[in-house]
Amino acid sequence: MSGAYNAMELTICCAARLLEDGRTVAVGTGVPCAAAMLAQRTSAPRLCIVFEAGGIAPQLPTMPISVGDSRTFYRALMATSMADVMETCQRGMIDYTFLGGAQIDAYGNLNSTMIGADYARPHVRLPGSGGANDLASLCWRVLVVTNHDRRRFVEKLDFLTTPGYLTGPGAREAAGLPSLPLPSSVRTTSRFTRRAPSR
Repeated sequence: MSGAYNAMELTICCAARLLEDGRTVAVGTGVPCAAAMLAQRTSAPRLCIVFEAGGIAPQLPTMPISVGDSRTFYRALMATSMADVMETCQRGMIDYTFLGGAQIDAYGNLNSTMIGADYARPHVRLPGSGGANDLASLCWRVLVVTNHDRRRFVEKLDFLTTPGYLTGPGAREAAGLPSLPLPSSVRTTSRFTRRAPSR
């Protein structure tokens, strides 16, 4: 083995190190799932992985292709529903969530809806929130994993899909959202961490 790795593989390894043993993490597929699987197989064997579609604490044999893939229920402690997973978040029982997006601003807000100035006629239509808005609003820590690219780190989002600190200190609470340390960390392919504004 040559020991060579690419920037995204290194990002996955760095993200996996953030997950603590005995904690819960809500993940989607792709990089967040890879980081959670790596953590579970190395430094955090008791990490409880939760999938938005209802798989709770599966023993993932291989990478699932979606949050509803049958692998997300393999040898799981529970096969439940999206409503139950979101209620679990609402009750404060999920420690982390991994999110990404096409754009992130200085306040940790994310855009995964559209690129362009006109919602009716966007330059690019993206998949949207899925459960990201709920997860960012209700989990104790948000970890953002993304490629390090000038187009992703923007001054102003084209569309606010998922709240971070909204417009700055106090705005999150004024909007009725819990006061949480968001985002806990941003991991990019350039291997640096950006911390949330201090309160």
